[in-house]
Amino acid sequence: MTQPDPAPAAQLSERAQRLLKVLVERYIEEGQPVGSRTLAKGGIELSPASIRNVMADLEELGFLRAPHTSAGRVPTVRGYRFFVDSLMCVQPLESAAVDRVRRTLDPHASTTDLVQSASTLLSGLSHMAGVVMVPRRDSLTLRQVEFLPLSDRRVLAILVVNEREVQNRIIHVSRDYSRIELLEAANYLNALFAGRDIFQVRSELLAEMRRAQSDVNDLMRRAVEMAEQTFVADGEAADDFVMAGQTNLMGFSELADVARLRQLFEAFTQKRDLLGLFDQCMHAQGVQIFIGDETGYDVLEECSVITAPYEVDGRVLGVLGVVGPTRMAYERMVPLVDVTARLLSAALNSRV
Repeated sequence: MTQPDPAPAAQLSERAQRLLKVLVERYIEEGQPVGSRTLAKGGIELSPASIRNVMADLEELGFLRAPHTSAGRVPTVRGYRFFVDSLMCVQPLESAAVDRVRRTLDPHASTTDLVQSASTLLSGLSHMAGVVMVPRRDSLTLRQVEFLPLSDRRVLAILVVNEREVQNRIIHVSRDYSRIELLEAANYLNALFAGRDIFQVRSELLAEMRRAQSDVNDLMRRAVEMAEQTFVADGEAADDFVMAGQTNLMGFSELADVARLRQLFEAFTQKRDLLGLFDQCMHAQGVQIFIGDETGYDVLEECSVITAPYEVDGRVLGVLGVVGPTRMAYERMVPLVDVTARLLSAALNSRV
């Protein structure tokens, strides 16, 4: 899992941690701001006045906030993060759910069917959106890339990969580029990444652009726009990932705002933000949890994303996960994502 921030632990007393745990669990379950009276009835052996004092301290430290004029409190991203890293008790996935995943991920099914089944399973068992990246194809080593301008904001990308294999593909860009601009982008990519796996190139460029954000220059923006569509295996560009259960998100009040839902669904359709996040997880170990603005994308600031990689013969082929509101049952989602990734890996490995 993502590494905890060591600073908050020293700031919270044992009773503050206990209160925060109960509050987060109650808010996840009920979706309503939690007040001192509710906590007093929920097993916290403190007076309502003492509870209010502790809640005030937690709010001052940034673990809680007061929505609108409510007397209750709800967790912040920092509160959820501390809960996930230090207070949460992950429960094993129910045996019935494990059996369902194992039965559905049939090793005799095609890879396409396995990916679709895994996303549908994640959606059905989480009641959120399930996402599975399409498996990466065999390694393609970049030798050289060239871009030629076409009409109507299109560019012809000519790729030389592995030894002498040449691939041509037409990509759609945000504006018309001149030959000089395309030559500069190609030279940039060739100078930095010749001899490297093209999937790693795309992942590293996306990650670097996310880290640098406003400091990214125009040349790098051009290179990233080209690389996103160019450095994919044949037929993969249209299906970077499979998603199921997007409409489940409409049932959560935090995401029910029409404008927010529209932006979220547009992001799912365009795929860039979610793919950028999943690309980062290709090189991470085990389950990763991104809460709110930890994703680095504004459109996902009210969401949490839990991911895990799946692999064949020790090589990571892709990442799967769930997308839902920050108010999700993390102790259930973590083992669900972990088990699904392991069983998808097992189904794919049985055919090697």
